[in-house]
Amino acid sequence: MIVWELFLAFLRVGFFAFGGGMAALPLIEREVVTRHAWLTSQEFVELVALSEMSPGPIGINAATFAGYRAAGVPGSAAATMAFCLPSLLLVGVAFGLLDRFRKHSMVASLLRGLRAAAVALIGVAAVSVVRTGIGDWFAVALAGVVFFLVLSKKVDPVLLILLAGVAGMAVYR
Repeated sequence: MIVWELFLAFLRVGFFAFGGGMAALPLIEREVVTRHAWLTSQEFVELVALSEMSPGPIGINAATFAGYRAAGVPGSAAATMAFCLPSLLLVGVAFGLLDRFRKHSMVASLLRGLRAAAVALIGVAAVSVVRTGIGDWFAVALAGVVFFLVLSKKVDPVLLILLAGVAGMAVYR
């Protein structure tokens, strides 16, 4: 039963996750924390951190991790497949139509609106993670430094994730 519920929940997320995995995070949070309580808010923040650090797209990683936490390997497979299925279907259809109608003003307007919604969803995900995941001044300072260094594009984000983990081990030990 829970595997089927996971499949349906992540199918819903997959159909409305315009803008990529980061934009899907608020939708995933609503399903796994608010609607079904498969994860706590703190576990969701950990899910985001692990999904970001793991190789591969964050949305797929998040679906895989949430499915595993809720129902083991079968849950992980169901959530991951359901999350990917709408993209596979929509991309196949949209790609054929987009080439034909790309210059049409209505299609261009639709794409501009979707981009704006994707940016808003990424912002919501960021605010949610900040509220739950940053609980003290060291974490705020560390997040600020990492944000600045990534924004300046002078430091590799993977290196910053590793260094932040080491700093966390040193400070929170």
